[in-house]
Amino acid sequence: MKVVIAIDSFKGSLTSLEAANAIKSGILKVYENADVVISPLADGGEGTTYALTKGMGGEFRKLNVCGPLENTKVEASYGIIRSNKTAIIEMSSAAGITLVDESKKNPLYTTTYGVGEIIQDAITQGCRNFIVGIGGSATNDGGIGMLQALGYEFLDKDNKKISLGGIGLKNLERIDDSKVIKELKNCNFKIACDVTNPLCGENGCSAVFGPQKGASKEMIVSLDEWLKKYAVLSKKINPKADENYPGTGAAGGLGFAFLTFTNAKLASGIDIVLKETKLEEKIIDSDIVITGEGRLDKQTVMGKAPIGVANIAKKYDKKVIAFAGCVTKDAVLCNENGIDAFFPILREVVTLEEAMDKKVSIYNMQETAREVFSLIKAVGNLS
Repeated sequence: MKVVIAIDSFKGSLTSLEAANAIKSGILKVYENADVVISPLADGGEGTTYALTKGMGGEFRKLNVCGPLENTKVEASYGIIRSNKTAIIEMSSAAGITLVDESKKNPLYTTTYGVGEIIQDAITQGCRNFIVGIGGSATNDGGIGMLQALGYEFLDKDNKKISLGGIGLKNLERIDDSKVIKELKNCNFKIACDVTNPLCGENGCSAVFGPQKGASKEMIVSLDEWLKKYAVLSKKINPKADENYPGTGAAGGLGFAFLTFTNAKLASGIDIVLKETKLEEKIIDSDIVITGEGRLDKQTVMGKAPIGVANIAKKYDKKVIAFAGCVTKDAVLCNENGIDAFFPILREVVTLEEAMDKKVSIYNMQETAREVFSLIKAVGNLS
């Protein structure tokens, strides 16, 4: 029997790899000679760097970069796949909202500069291909911080560099690309982006995502106006700059920065992960495919990782089982979208804190998998 496991992380409890290894352990207690293949999974958000780097046989690199708040440093890590000169980056490791205390959230003063520092470091390591997850940002600076770190100069009316953060956009009058690091033109970026918001307007980044980053109503109006001016000035560098393109509003305008100032394409996070980890190749000759995530509900069927796995499996008429920390009544929709059966792993009534304890979760996952495969063995459909 060959089983392929591609399960998402159980956020706050298990990584994708930890969950998969627990399932593997449970399976091997029933089928000692089973060929169990693990393919780490993520959807472009938290855990993408880990999943892709592990799944592609890469290594991790750590460095200190500018955090989301100017004059602060954070330790960020990213993955490197030496064989194809690829860097795997999560922007949230340098500019994520979880790095900012609630009392200090303010998109006027948060920057993506550290993201640019990571890219610059990866370039010095020989990387020319980049996969970047841009979820979970604390910023609304249009990506100018990242671009400043890469050599773009954003200048005011006196030809002085503008400040970092969204506030800098207020004084922006000119963009100079004469000092951009020369290797950037040879770099290609795949941006994991699952939002379709434009840069500006009522559906733009300031209006939709600004409040959760600490923006007041007044800030939202100002930031939107400044970003519109930024978009106009950007056309002098790239005449094809399009602030209305779906996804340009992602991560406070970082999507716009990548599309306008680098060789970048936006794509679904889960599609990138599934392609880069070559999951389809692993599934073709499998007997059963296992997927899942922390919570299965109606949102799961809206393009989340487990359904992406199920869609591939069903191309080859494979049976799909999902495990989850919990399931809701509307999780039955998963059965209509390629998941043949799903199982919550919780074994007794406990507190949320107890349920999310790593040791408890590993045990629950392992034992649930063991029971499921004991049933499979008992009915004799697979040998």
